[in-house]
Amino acid sequence: MPTLSMNEVTTFRWTLEEDVRRYVAAGYEGIGVWRQKLADFGEEAGVDLIAESGLRVTNLLWAGGFTGSCGRTPDESIQDAIHAIRLAGALGAGCLVIYPGGRNFHIYRQAERLLRSALDQLLDYAADAEVALAIEPMHAACAADWTFLTDVESTVALVESYRSPFLKLAFDTYHFGHDQAVLANLPELVPHIGVVHLGDRIESHSIDQYRQPLGEGRLHIAEIVRGLVDAGYTGDFDVELSGRDVEENEYDDLLRDSLNFFERVLAPVGGERS
Repeated sequence: MPTLSMNEVTTFRWTLEEDVRRYVAAGYEGIGVWRQKLADFGEEAGVDLIAESGLRVTNLLWAGGFTGSCGRTPDESIQDAIHAIRLAGALGAGCLVIYPGGRNFHIYRQAERLLRSALDQLLDYAADAEVALAIEPMHAACAADWTFLTDVESTVALVESYRSPFLKLAFDTYHFGHDQAVLANLPELVPHIGVVHLGDRIESHSIDQYRQPLGEGRLHIAEIVRGLVDAGYTGDFDVELSGRDVEENEYDDLLRDSLNFFERVLAPVGGERS
């Protein structure tokens, strides 16, 4: 059965130490690590804490901003990404999620050149650390501060152009779980996916990304998860939720309900968890 992790962004108000303790208590085998919490706790101590817990790091959030949209120069963003790659390696992370940066007044081709220039340097570090870089596209309504890549097809084309096992796609159901063209081509996507972020949606896409708990929105999350597994996906799923509705939930209930949902969805495929 594929691993389900909980992303630390979901339990925004908890510390890293609380996340680790409560994820384990809830029965999770994986954790999606947020660099901000790791930095607040102390990176070296945090790596040891997670390792001792037995949780597997499915993905590390995040590095990128190579277009300058986050206020750093491209070179500063590359140096930060090198540090993040080494950190992901120390964590044994399945991948490091990459947000390339918004258009930032660049034309598309210039933004793509900046991204490719960064990847040309970073992939050697990724190979040395044995950490995949997973580029995440976003719906255009959410992407301004994060990425100029706003469709799955162009992101896959970029990934394929490198022919590297260390460059992948981060697929997020919140952003593209409604796109029938994407969902119809899951078998073609599966070989390129480094991690699947799970989030449901009721409202239209927006920069605030009001993400609903699994099964409580308009998206057919269960069908998407089953479709990916049926198409041969054996990688990780990571619950990434945010917004006012999530903040109103008790985190312990959210942990339990997300895991129960995932187990019910995959029970016909992989059987119940032991």
